[in-house]
Amino acid sequence: MKKLLLMSLLLICGISFAAAQAEIKFDKTTHDFGSFSEKQAKVTCVFSFKNVGDAPLVINQAVASCGCTVPEYTKAPVQPGEAGQIKVTYNGTGKFPGHFKKSITIRTNGKVEMTRLYIEGDMTEAK
Repeated sequence: MKKLLLMSLLLICGISFAAAQAEIKFDKTTHDFGSFSEKQAKVTCVFSFKNVGDAPLVINQAVASCGCTVPEYTKAPVQPGEAGQIKVTYNGTGKFPGHFKKSITIRTNGKVEMTRLYIEGDMTEAK
């Protein structure tokens, strides 16, 4: 009887825990820097997001596809209904001029655990 009661309690707690879940929603997932000069090879953009779920959202990891791209993100849990930002800096110093496209993989505790953001642009040769 005790086992049945314990299993029922665990099941009820598990269901209520599973019902509350964070969910991340980005304003945009791609940013185009357009053309910029090799003289000013460092460019930055911000991806804004909101937690549209009903549990705190935690960004566990933000990883860029190469070392020339650095993401900075909100470390504190984002409460339901609140917003956060991911700032992405591309540094083209020492890179060949031309078109680039980089990805940033975001991992969260949300309903969708992984989201990819993209940045792209054209770095023109310094004259």
